[in-house]
Amino acid sequence: MSNLNNIRNFAIIAHIDHGKSTIADRIIHKCGGLTEREMKDQVLDSMDIERERGITIKAQTVKLNYKAKDGKEYILNIIDTPGHVDFSYEVSRSLYACEGSILIVDSTQGVEAQTLANVYQALDINHEIIPVLNKIDLPASDLDRTKKQIEDVIGIDTSNAVSCSGKTGEGIEDILESIVSSLPPPKGETEEQLKCLLVDSWYDSYLGVIILIRVIDGTLKKNMKIKMMSTDQEYLVEKVGVFTPKAKDIDELKSGEIGFIITGIKNLSDTKVGDTICEAQNPLKKALPGFKPSKPVVFCGLFPVDSSEYQKLKDGLAKLQLNDSSFSYEAESSSALGLGFRCGFLGLLHLEIITERLEREFDINLLTTTPGVVYKVHLNNGKIQDLQNPSNLPDPTLIKFIEEPWIKATIITPDQYLGSIMKLCQNKRGIQKNLNYSGNRAVLNYEIPLNEVVFDFNDKLKSMTSGYASFDYEIMGHKEGDLVKLGILVNSEPVDALAMMVHKDFAQIIGREVCEKLKDLIPRHNFMIPVQAAIGGKIIARETIKGFKKDVLTKIHGGGARDRKRKLLDKQKKGKARSKQFGRVEIPQEAFIGVLKINKEK
Repeated sequence: MSNLNNIRNFAIIAHIDHGKSTIADRIIHKCGGLTEREMKDQVLDSMDIERERGITIKAQTVKLNYKAKDGKEYILNIIDTPGHVDFSYEVSRSLYACEGSILIVDSTQGVEAQTLANVYQALDINHEIIPVLNKIDLPASDLDRTKKQIEDVIGIDTSNAVSCSGKTGEGIEDILESIVSSLPPPKGETEEQLKCLLVDSWYDSYLGVIILIRVIDGTLKKNMKIKMMSTDQEYLVEKVGVFTPKAKDIDELKSGEIGFIITGIKNLSDTKVGDTICEAQNPLKKALPGFKPSKPVVFCGLFPVDSSEYQKLKDGLAKLQLNDSSFSYEAESSSALGLGFRCGFLGLLHLEIITERLEREFDINLLTTTPGVVYKVHLNNGKIQDLQNPSNLPDPTLIKFIEEPWIKATIITPDQYLGSIMKLCQNKRGIQKNLNYSGNRAVLNYEIPLNEVVFDFNDKLKSMTSGYASFDYEIMGHKEGDLVKLGILVNSEPVDALAMMVHKDFAQIIGREVCEKLKDLIPRHNFMIPVQAAIGGKIIARETIKGFKKDVLTKIHGGGARDRKRKLLDKQKKGKARSKQFGRVEIPQEAFIGVLKINKEK
């Protein structure tokens, strides 16, 4: 059965924790995709870390058969998407493969920031949207208020909204009927030449690269020779299949269907997400529009605590990159921390998950440097340089100006917290753009420099609003800023791992705090150690770590003692000056961690 009118391709979109994966479980169970024995909670979240944190990181797909009340058989292709802002790229790719979306809103929480972001992505590509109000089994559920919020904040009609409970399974049948009746079937011609969209790809140690595709036109069969349009490479299709959610081999995929193919590709970089696949003998003249590749926005250095684990870290990063093309890394060395890697991430949660996976799956003890963003340095000669690591900043005399990335932030909060949130945004150099109300909730729009948000913005927002506010952002481009490189010198030697880019107004406060922290954390030596913060050649803060003093005068008694004492003290002074000149100050690991914590607390 491959009548296009009987196929429904849809994505499940929502804010974090509003119940996407649970509802996907219920739908799979209802349609008989898995037996009672095979079912488990969040069956589509396959990674340990997804199950532990209760979040979806990778979008997953399932093909199900559903017999509707009108007696017709339908094929449902579900894509369960992540809800977190760092993975919105994953969401945008999934939406392109579908014609409609189910929007899940927690009826106890109402509309949240990420709900908005994902809905706008779906509306941008003309998706039909079915609002679903989840968690109606909870006493705090308020359907009328939630519907009004959806209409006020998003502007979607809620007359066809479905109420359900992912936990008890109530209302799941209504969702399925609504999908069949309200969402459009895919368009496409089975007889046309082959045209497929590459939605996702991941690496399997037994099968090589598995490619998830959506067939737009034509039919894709086993043993067919296909061509990737972006790389011009040709491959033989060894396997065609669908996930039900278990992988199941079939002979062909027709237009409108979503499934996977295996072609013996060993390298993930050969499969570019958003690429167009066509038949090698009958190639297309024009490729599909595809997607913009994801760009890392947050960078930080990863160093092994034990330098002998460098190779282990290198192998671990290479393996993780096989299944996560949105993360990048390159080798770097630091005089203080030794050999390591400069890595790029989509956001702080992404960084946290990669570092946690490295520590857990590869058993590596890691030290991460301060996360930073990519600055654009405009030089006097007209060239523009991308700066990821502050220690690589060119000489200030060569720089015309520096630009930093800015974001558009959407914050949704109960109105009693509005004052403290606005103060937080102002302290972060934010510019208020808009403020709307829906009932007792405020929707705030701000423009804020990304560097100010990277450290601790989300944590502060959650703590000052008892977790009720939600925050979402999108990158809006670079703007010129009054930025300086704050260098830290220990015993007159610059410590490259502690260099950071800061706004001129905050440089002195941060410099003073770093120096005070280092004074407490660096152990005393036999000589005095100055700890300084500097902008260029100008010292803006200083602390001194006192040296140990050995008592060299105890044995001196009798005549001429004064001269002999003077001589010994001069000799000791020379020795200290010499050891200060040649002595190396070892900065312990705790000192680095302590300084990184300052930034997180600021």
